[in-house]
Amino acid sequence: MAKTKTAFFCQNCGTQYPKWIGQCTSCKQWNTIVEEVVQKEEKRSWKTNEVSSKQANKPLRISEITHEKELRMDTLDQEFNRVLGGGLVPGSLTLLGGEPGIGKSTLLLQIALKLPYKTLYVSGEESQRQIKMRADRIHPNSENCYILTETKTQSVFQQIGMLEPDLVIIDSIQTLHTDYTESAAGSISQIRECTAELIKFAKESHTPVILVGHITKDGTIAGPKILEHMVDTVLQFEGDRNYVYRILRSLKNRFGSTAELGIYEMQGSGLREVNNPSEVLISKNDENLSGTAIAATVEGMRPLLIEIQALVSTAVYGTPQRSATGFNAKRLNMLLAVLEKRAGFKLAAKDVFLNITGGISVDDPAIDLAVMAAILSSNADIPIEEGTCFAAEVGLAGEIRPVQRVDQRILEAEKLGFTKIYVSKNNKSGLKNTAIKVHKVSKIEDVVSDLFG
Repeated sequence: MAKTKTAFFCQNCGTQYPKWIGQCTSCKQWNTIVEEVVQKEEKRSWKTNEVSSKQANKPLRISEITHEKELRMDTLDQEFNRVLGGGLVPGSLTLLGGEPGIGKSTLLLQIALKLPYKTLYVSGEESQRQIKMRADRIHPNSENCYILTETKTQSVFQQIGMLEPDLVIIDSIQTLHTDYTESAAGSISQIRECTAELIKFAKESHTPVILVGHITKDGTIAGPKILEHMVDTVLQFEGDRNYVYRILRSLKNRFGSTAELGIYEMQGSGLREVNNPSEVLISKNDENLSGTAIAATVEGMRPLLIEIQALVSTAVYGTPQRSATGFNAKRLNMLLAVLEKRAGFKLAAKDVFLNITGGISVDDPAIDLAVMAAILSSNADIPIEEGTCFAAEVGLAGEIRPVQRVDQRILEAEKLGFTKIYVSKNNKSGLKNTAIKVHKVSKIEDVVSDLFG
């Protein structure tokens, strides 16, 4: 008989305790400690009827370790490949999180349907008929995608042993359960144990595994924080369901950069890759409106041009409002203080609303100058000259600070037909004979006099 014991886990952070307490000492949350039954059994390998045996590793000098370039599996999705760093690495474990209904299952299903490799799509949330209906809408014909509706890991590994797929997709990790732990599916113990079994399978068979993860109301991935530490890559699929655009970000990546960004457009036939997001993030208005400025930003290795809208109006109530969508509200207050102190604009008694179009969020400091230009344009009700964009950070002294990779920003603006770009005087650019006119400025006062003087 295997010994059965109970342990107490925090459902918020996953910390284990020997007895129940009212407040978790790790995350300081109250009433989150839950008792779970942990069943200790003889663990078998992911291969059927094979007891796992660990072979001792010997220490090697670092000079003796051979290093070969990782071969990657092409997913036939440029945006997904870019965020992963070039494709799926054999034996890697990738975790994809996002809000309900944002398109996680749609994204992975359309990747599985397009791949020339044998793919096993395991779903614990939908029936095979439901997945078939979505597959007919996305990609009607596929001979390499196999659908399995199962929640028990032992049954999943049994089917994997017979099918021998090249890629396994689990939708979702919170629905799986294993016989080695006697607790409900989605609990701390089950998520940790199921993930450990999948990691063992991925590393031993060199088969990439993609997991779908639920998120909490705070936007973090549900389950213990150790789940994100165990996997190789953590991806976040985000966006507003009121907008058609979805953004894929990398929060952790052991095989590539975490600064990359992928953009998709939700359509009736699935998610369409947006190869040139600058064109879709800028409104095509015939009239030149006040309160609008174009900023040249960089997400990962990709330069983007985004449209920033500002509205400045007299405050109706005693306290003026400061609202920002897609931009840091504290940084907006800082830029307004710089405008009042250094440029002499009285904005303390006015409401200021800021919006980045397209439903995306940007934290690049290079859009500071465009934010200020949009606010000043709305305050004076004077539109900025058509074909003008900005790429510079603004300091607390009102100085225009240089930004990284300014050449890429200038070339992207030139490619989209812009005729003038404002950058810092201290930026060193190696570009010559460009069609776009580069204005180098050192203070915010120079920009104000040039635009509205």
